[in-house]
Formats: sequence, C-alpha cells, structure tokens
Amino acid sequence: MAETTADVRRDIEMTRERMSTTLSQLERKVNVMQIVRDHPWAALGIAAGAGLALGRSGSDMKAAAATVAATRTARGRLGGMLDDIVARLVHGVNEVVQGQIDELVADLKESLRGSSSAARRRTATITG
Repeated sequence: MAETTADVRRDIEMTRERMSTTLSQLERKVNVMQIVRDHPWAALGIAAGAGLALGRSGSDMKAAAATVAATRTARGRLGGMLDDIVARLVHGVNEVVQGQIDELVADLKESLRGSSSAARRRTATITG
C-alpha cells in the first residue's frame, strides 16, 4: 500500500485542520477574561482564596527576605566600587587644588619679593 504525495499532503492538511480546531477550542476554554466576565463573583472568590492561601504560606516573606539578601550582596560589591571611585576622584581633585594653591603661593612670594625690592630701591633712593 504505497501512498502518493497527494495522499501525504492531504493527511498533513487534515492534521493541520484538526490542530487548528483543537487550539481554537482550547483558547475559548482558557480565555480568562471571558470566564471572569461570565462569572464575576466566582472569580472574585477564587482570587480572594488564592490571596489568602498565598498570604498564609509565608511565600511573600520568603521572597522579601531573598530580595533583601540579594540587595545586600549587590550593595556590598557596588559600595566597594563606588568607594574606590570616590577615593580616586577626591585624590585627583586634591592634587589639582594643591597644585593651584602651590602656584598661587609661588606667585604671591614672587610678587612680595618684587614689591620688597622696589620698596628697598625707593628707600635707597630717598635716603641716598
């Protein structure tokens, strides 16, 4: 019993149609919004029951504890990196400011030397 290419294609097409029909039926059955619209009080009761069960299970506390632990670990690593960045930044700013101060002091000394030389010359001129 040899099947022809046409027979195989027909079987494939029939399988596709059956699958499409089955998926459509499943979509209608699983359409949660339609179920809620059709049975709002039952949906509300189920939601309240599920919330109560989850609240009593302690899973919310476990999830919160896991989140806090993960945040501490990340914060520790991130904090160390940020501390290093801030330390390098402060060191760099300190070097720049110190350089500026050194230049200002040198200029001030030079200015004072120049003015005291001029004052000595004036004094020498006046007294001499």
